[in-house]
Amino acid sequence: MDGASFPPIPVLEGARLRLRALHERDVDALFALHSDPQVMRYWSFPAWSAREQAVAHVARLARERELMEFYPWIATLRGDDELIGTCSLFGIHREHLRGVIGYALRPPFWGRGLAGEMLRLALDFAFDTLALNRIEADVDPLNLASCALAERAGFRREGYLRERWRVGGGVQDTALYGLLRKDYARAPSSS
Repeated sequence: MDGASFPPIPVLEGARLRLRALHERDVDALFALHSDPQVMRYWSFPAWSAREQAVAHVARLARERELMEFYPWIATLRGDDELIGTCSLFGIHREHLRGVIGYALRPPFWGRGLAGEMLRLALDFAFDTLALNRIEADVDPLNLASCALAERAGFRREGYLRERWRVGGGVQDTALYGLLRKDYARAPSSS
């Protein structure tokens, strides 16, 4: 399958959020997100230290999108176009009907239910539009808020990988979560 046959990255609209494709104009906001130690505390790579990392990331995603199917969205509040977070559906294996989801949100927007809305928009797309059967999430088990978010969305903790990631001279474990289409309960507003 070549890049021309991959579905475009759609705009997904929720009650308060909008997910749209990542663009070069998002570099500074993306750098602000990924250079924030609070945001990156539980990620599998350290916080960025240079704007060039964001530039390279956006360019790499554009190149890779030509070779493989994945959906890197940025989250904005409805009526605004400023990046407040990211949500990505990647690792898509059409033959096995599965994919992986990841998400991040700027700290001023934590605790408002926005990450849950962002996750539900992407999950609705994965199950309804892409017709995937399984979505996986790799969560640092120390990130209790992210574990709770995944569980509220219907994910089940299916495994634990010790010392999976080497980050900043230390190691991080992984809690593996999985969500099957048949176990996904759509929010009343997302059907």
